[in-house]
Amino acid sequence: MSEIKSASPAKSLRHRARELAMQGVYEWRLSAKPASLIEKATLAEKSIGRYDLALFSQLLRGTIEHNEMLAEKIAPHLDRAVHELSPVEFSVLLVGAYELIHQPEVPYRVVINEAVELAKTFGGSDGHKFVNGVLDKLATQVRAVEVSTNIK
Repeated sequence: MSEIKSASPAKSLRHRARELAMQGVYEWRLSAKPASLIEKATLAEKSIGRYDLALFSQLLRGTIEHNEMLAEKIAPHLDRAVHELSPVEFSVLLVGAYELIHQPEVPYRVVINEAVELAKTFGGSDGHKFVNGVLDKLATQVRAVEVSTNIK
Protein backbone atom coordinates (compact mmCIF):
# COMPACT_ATOMS: atom_id res chain seq x y z
CA MET A 1 0.00 0.00 0.00
CA SER A 2 1.48 3.37 -0.96
CA GLU A 3 1.59 6.33 1.35
CA ILE A 4 -0.45 9.35 0.34
CA LYS A 5 1.50 12.57 0.68
CA SER A 6 0.01 15.99 1.14
CA ALA A 7 0.20 18.29 -1.87
CA SER A 8 1.51 21.09 0.32
CA PRO A 9 3.86 20.81 3.28
CA ALA A 10 2.57 21.66 6.73
CA LYS A 11 3.00 25.29 7.64
CA SER A 12 5.53 26.08 10.33
CA LEU A 13 4.32 27.54 13.59
CA ARG A 14 6.16 30.78 12.80
CA HIS A 15 4.63 31.03 9.32
CA ARG A 16 1.17 30.47 10.77
CA ALA A 17 1.86 33.22 13.34
CA ARG A 18 2.80 35.59 10.50
CA GLU A 19 -0.40 34.71 8.66
CA LEU A 20 -2.51 35.43 11.72
CA ALA A 21 -0.66 38.66 12.46
CA MET A 22 -1.15 39.85 8.87
CA GLN A 23 -4.84 38.97 9.05
CA GLY A 24 -5.07 40.84 12.36
CA VAL A 25 -3.41 43.92 10.86
CA TYR A 26 -5.79 43.68 7.91
CA GLU A 27 -8.76 43.53 10.32
CA TRP A 28 -7.38 46.47 12.30
CA ARG A 29 -7.01 48.56 9.14
CA LEU A 30 -10.61 47.88 8.10
CA SER A 31 -12.30 48.01 11.51
CA ALA A 32 -10.02 50.20 13.68
CA LYS A 33 -10.49 47.71 16.53
CA PRO A 34 -7.77 47.84 19.18
CA ALA A 35 -4.98 45.29 18.79
CA SER A 36 -5.90 43.82 22.16
CA LEU A 37 -9.41 42.90 20.95
CA ILE A 38 -8.10 41.39 17.73
CA GLU A 39 -5.52 39.41 19.67
CA LYS A 40 -8.10 38.23 22.20
CA ALA A 41 -10.47 37.07 19.43
CA THR A 42 -7.64 35.18 17.73
CA LEU A 43 -6.61 33.52 20.98
CA ALA A 44 -10.22 32.46 21.59
CA GLU A 45 -10.63 30.93 18.12
CA LYS A 46 -10.16 27.18 18.43
CA SER A 47 -10.20 26.25 14.74
CA ILE A 48 -7.10 28.14 13.58
CA GLY A 49 -4.59 25.44 14.45
CA ARG A 50 -1.21 25.73 16.08
CA TYR A 51 1.00 28.80 15.80
CA ASP A 52 3.83 30.61 17.60
CA LEU A 53 1.83 32.68 20.08
CA ALA A 54 4.71 34.94 21.12
CA LEU A 55 5.59 35.80 17.52
CA PHE A 56 1.96 36.40 16.62
CA SER A 57 1.48 38.80 19.54
CA GLN A 58 4.74 40.63 18.90
CA LEU A 59 4.02 41.08 15.18
CA LEU A 60 0.40 42.11 15.65
CA ARG A 61 0.96 44.55 18.49
CA GLY A 62 4.24 45.91 17.16
CA THR A 63 2.96 46.46 13.63
CA ILE A 64 -0.14 48.27 14.82
CA GLU A 65 1.78 50.32 17.39
CA HIS A 66 4.40 51.43 14.84
CA ASN A 67 2.16 51.53 11.75
CA GLU A 68 2.76 55.21 10.94
CA MET A 69 6.55 54.87 11.11
CA LEU A 70 6.40 51.66 9.07
CA ALA A 71 4.27 53.32 6.39
CA GLU A 72 6.79 56.17 6.23
CA LYS A 73 9.65 53.68 5.82
CA ILE A 74 8.02 51.82 2.94
CA ALA A 75 6.53 54.87 1.17
CA PRO A 76 9.74 55.87 -0.70
CA HIS A 77 9.93 52.39 -2.21
CA LEU A 78 6.38 52.35 -3.59
CA ASP A 79 5.33 53.05 -7.16
CA ARG A 80 2.07 54.62 -5.93
CA ALA A 81 0.70 56.37 -2.88
CA VAL A 82 0.26 54.32 0.29
CA HIS A 83 -3.53 54.87 0.26
CA GLU A 84 -3.69 53.30 -3.23
CA LEU A 85 -2.30 49.95 -2.06
CA SER A 86 -4.64 47.02 -1.66
CA PRO A 87 -5.43 46.40 2.02
CA VAL A 88 -3.86 42.93 1.80
CA GLU A 89 -0.60 44.08 0.21
CA PHE A 90 -0.34 46.99 2.62
CA SER A 91 -0.92 44.69 5.61
CA VAL A 92 1.74 42.26 4.34
CA LEU A 93 4.18 45.14 3.79
CA LEU A 94 3.57 46.54 7.27
CA VAL A 95 4.21 43.20 8.97
CA GLY A 96 7.28 42.58 6.79
CA ALA A 97 8.64 46.06 7.47
CA TYR A 98 8.08 45.62 11.21
CA GLU A 99 9.99 42.36 11.17
CA LEU A 100 12.85 43.81 9.10
CA ILE A 101 13.22 46.79 11.42
CA HIS A 102 12.44 45.32 14.84
CA GLN A 103 13.56 41.68 14.57
CA PRO A 104 17.16 41.72 13.35
CA GLU A 105 17.64 38.15 14.59
CA VAL A 106 15.46 36.94 11.71
CA PRO A 107 17.50 36.93 8.48
CA TYR A 108 16.21 39.52 6.01
CA ARG A 109 15.81 36.88 3.30
CA VAL A 110 13.50 34.91 5.60
CA VAL A 111 11.41 38.02 6.29
CA ILE A 112 11.07 38.79 2.59
CA ASN A 113 10.32 35.18 1.66
CA GLU A 114 7.64 34.91 4.34
CA ALA A 115 6.03 38.17 3.17
CA VAL A 116 6.09 36.99 -0.44
CA GLU A 117 4.38 33.75 0.59
CA LEU A 118 1.70 35.73 2.45
CA ALA A 119 1.14 37.90 -0.61
CA LYS A 120 0.85 34.80 -2.82
CA THR A 121 -1.69 33.26 -0.44
CA PHE A 122 -3.84 36.29 0.31
CA GLY A 123 -3.06 38.94 -2.30
CA GLY A 124 -3.66 39.58 -5.97
CA SER A 125 -2.04 37.66 -8.80
CA ASP A 126 1.18 39.70 -9.00
CA GLY A 127 1.10 41.24 -5.53
CA HIS A 128 3.93 39.00 -4.36
CA LYS A 129 6.30 40.55 -6.91
CA PHE A 130 5.42 44.02 -5.66
CA VAL A 131 5.90 42.98 -2.01
CA ASN A 132 9.23 41.38 -2.87
CA GLY A 133 10.51 44.51 -4.59
CA VAL A 134 9.42 46.91 -1.85
CA LEU A 135 10.79 44.84 1.03
CA ASP A 136 14.03 44.14 -0.85
CA LYS A 137 14.59 47.90 -1.22
CA LEU A 138 13.69 48.48 2.42
CA ALA A 139 16.11 45.74 3.52
CA THR A 140 18.98 47.45 1.70
CA GLN A 141 18.16 50.57 3.69
CA VAL A 142 17.48 49.19 7.18
CA ARG A 143 19.81 46.16 7.06
CA ALA A 144 22.55 47.47 4.80
CA VAL A 145 25.37 45.49 6.46
CA GLU A 146 23.47 42.19 6.40
CA VAL A 147 22.37 42.69 2.78
CA SER A 148 25.85 43.68 1.60
CA THR A 149 27.45 40.62 3.20
CA ASN A 150 24.89 38.30 1.56
CA ILE A 151 25.20 39.44 -2.04
CA LYS A 152 25.92 36.51 -4.32
